[in-house]
Amino acid sequence: MLTCRVESKDGRFKPFDIGGNDLTVIAGPCSLESYELGVQIGEIMRDICEELGFKYIFKASFDKANRTSIKSWRGPGIEKGLEQLSKIGKTLQVPTLTDIHEAWQAEAAAEAVDMLQIPAFLCRQTDLLTAAAVTKKPVNIKKAQFLAPEDMLSALNKCRDSGGSACLCERGSTMGYHQLVVDMRGLAEMRAFNCPVIFDATHSVQKPGANGMASGGDRRFILPLARAAAAIGIDGIFIETHPNPPEAKCDGPNMIPTGRVKEFLTQIKKIDAIVRKEIGFTKIDFMEI
Repeated sequence: MLTCRVESKDGRFKPFDIGGNDLTVIAGPCSLESYELGVQIGEIMRDICEELGFKYIFKASFDKANRTSIKSWRGPGIEKGLEQLSKIGKTLQVPTLTDIHEAWQAEAAAEAVDMLQIPAFLCRQTDLLTAAAVTKKPVNIKKAQFLAPEDMLSALNKCRDSGGSACLCERGSTMGYHQLVVDMRGLAEMRAFNCPVIFDATHSVQKPGANGMASGGDRRFILPLARAAAAIGIDGIFIETHPNPPEAKCDGPNMIPTGRVKEFLTQIKKIDAIVRKEIGFTKIDFMEI
């Protein structure tokens, strides 16, 4: 199993591997609403992950370029957003992640954060993938809602062939209008590509465009899906969280209230521990003869 090395140029945190011996949690607000809120959420997540023995990466977007409506909140923008993300990482002494939507954003983002993310809708964009890879920062590639798991090997190889390293992230597949489903077979399929696999538990319950001028979601199913993913065996879990999801400026219907995160991750911890220590990750060649 190849790993993604996360390390800091300024020594804010000890280097670690996604795909190592412990689960990595990538978590934060959907959009970076403010520096203060980012620090508030990041501090809570950092402390919970430290208590449970998880590695932690703070996540927030400086720009949500794929909002349903042109009138929707997108974020603080690249200049202000990257400045805030850099400051959050220094304040909390944790690694940070943000997504990029265009190739020209990769270099600037890599100067401010420790890991780059490719949105699901853009995971086939060769120039975007190669621009992220050449920064030498690890890349989290979201699996497109319209692609099969095996199709993601091409996206992964674009990063590898450009000298970078990447994780693949499952976030559900389109199943009719306004519906996503998670085919848990995909987690084992993508892990067979010899790369770390992340499960995006919150976007997997999203209902794209379901609220007319915004996306909906059903947070009731975040925990059941996350428990299933942990039982198969994952290297990381991605969640978005907010102190008051109904007031979040983006993706509130499929966010975990910050006050429930510890309870959520405690259950994942128990399942992950059994898989890692007692039975091992599910392999797709188990039944081959």
